[in-house]
Amino acid sequence: MINRWPFVAILYLTSDPIAPLCAEVPPGPKWLQTAVFYQIYPQSYYDSNGDGIGDLPGITAKLDYIYSVGCNAIWINPIYESPFGDAGYDVADFYKTAARYGTNDDFKNLCAEAHKRGMHVCLDLVAGHTSVAHPWFQQSALDQPNRYSNWYIWMPARENVPGSQPFPGEHNRSDRYLPNFFPFQPALNYGYARPDPKEAWQLPTTDPACIAVREELKKVMKFWLDLGADGFRVDLAASLIRNDPDHQGITALWRYNRAWLNQEYPEAVLISEWSDPAVAIPAGFHVDSLLQFREPYRILLGPESRLDGNARDPHAFFERAGGGDIKAFVDDYLGYYTITKSRGYISIPTGNHDTPRPTWGRNEQDVRTIFAMLLTMPGVPFIYYGDEIGMKFLPEVPNKEGGTLGAVLRCGSRSPMQWSKEKNAGFSNAPTEKLYLPIDPSESRPDVATQEKDPASMLNFTRELLKLRREYPALANAADFQPLYAEKNKYPFVYLRVAGTQRIVVAINPDERACTITLGDMIKPAPLRPLLVQDAAFRDGRIKMGPVSFGIFAVE
Repeated sequence: MINRWPFVAILYLTSDPIAPLCAEVPPGPKWLQTAVFYQIYPQSYYDSNGDGIGDLPGITAKLDYIYSVGCNAIWINPIYESPFGDAGYDVADFYKTAARYGTNDDFKNLCAEAHKRGMHVCLDLVAGHTSVAHPWFQQSALDQPNRYSNWYIWMPARENVPGSQPFPGEHNRSDRYLPNFFPFQPALNYGYARPDPKEAWQLPTTDPACIAVREELKKVMKFWLDLGADGFRVDLAASLIRNDPDHQGITALWRYNRAWLNQEYPEAVLISEWSDPAVAIPAGFHVDSLLQFREPYRILLGPESRLDGNARDPHAFFERAGGGDIKAFVDDYLGYYTITKSRGYISIPTGNHDTPRPTWGRNEQDVRTIFAMLLTMPGVPFIYYGDEIGMKFLPEVPNKEGGTLGAVLRCGSRSPMQWSKEKNAGFSNAPTEKLYLPIDPSESRPDVATQEKDPASMLNFTRELLKLRREYPALANAADFQPLYAEKNKYPFVYLRVAGTQRIVVAINPDERACTITLGDMIKPAPLRPLLVQDAAFRDGRIKMGPVSFGIFAVE
């Protein structure tokens, strides 16, 4: 082992590091305090009827597996009726399950079976737009005024608004509409916080049409909550109100929805795709995720970085070349954490349907080190399906349903779940050519059945980590977090989790070089008992760490 820093810098310490630090549990349903989410991309999870596409009965059939991993909550990507230009994020009917996934009764049954197991189910709420095929938009596009005319953002054709689109047709209006993402996803009109008085088409949030859209969103949530849903992850949650630089409009909208939910559905949760917890959580969300379009996630994992040997360009903290800057992450993270820790939860997911899997450019030892950090941090963990077995990112997978977005090959993270070594990796009995996306062709691809039998597998490692999280209050979602060592361009990262008098130290070293950290006055008293380690040990007041290693220790 190489001791690279004989005098260790101690950062972010309180004046009394051994004093009990009891975090205030954030408001919201009690079940969220111990929630660990499992994200499911439904078309790729498990096909129960042999048509090559995953479905809701398939998810129901795998609830016991999900629970065995250590996850007690599920977030499912959109299941609504859709033309599937953007994998279901182009909604054609908010009140109907797409036939390829099953029926509304299948969703109701999924929720009932989950609840029997003490699990919860959240849907993806596409609040900001629909498909051009949605009846609301079809009516809005007509040249004859009707109740839906202003449910979308239209402007005169002479206005040169970037991104605006025409909707041709014999009886359609000559105006142009504003899309949210792809051109076939017209933006619903929740209004402008600061409408330009010179642009009559920019409606204020108080306009009757904008209020009608807002109330329809409540109806959509009520419909699925009454079927058994336990809440929603809101897609593009920050984007609904236009020209809202101080976030007052969007905050008012979500606080309105949160107040209604608190009164009518107090056990329902709101999770935002916002990636700005300091704004999202005060706006009414219980959980906000740090994602690939914000610096904290980029600094950690470099999801969009270019692979460069053992490094990434730009560098990430989790790379063997050791070029990352954990201090930059901690500085950003603490800014969010200190504002929100008594008001809501931050999530740092293992990955999702829009980013390369953590295995991209890494081996299993690297990924275990990532999991050791992500699953011991405060907040609500989210595990993307297949990450728990180390599924690979497959950049060669063909584009499907809008999966390729510029240089981002999103389908590489959307390949079918690998259940066994049977036909189609146990995902489906359909002919291979009918599968939603191709299976990982590698003979060494990981699968659940094989890893179930191996106590040392990635799957069982994930289970062990989540078991620690359940058993130790200091690793709970709301337990306190205190960085002990986080220095610019140096490794390892060491932090403390605290609940009452219980303290747990976590040390993370993704670097290919060994290192040693001297605890000194960081922890009093200093003896540490290992709970789960990978090439790390505590001796003589120091944590000695091998290349790409971690240590989770209880303070005795």
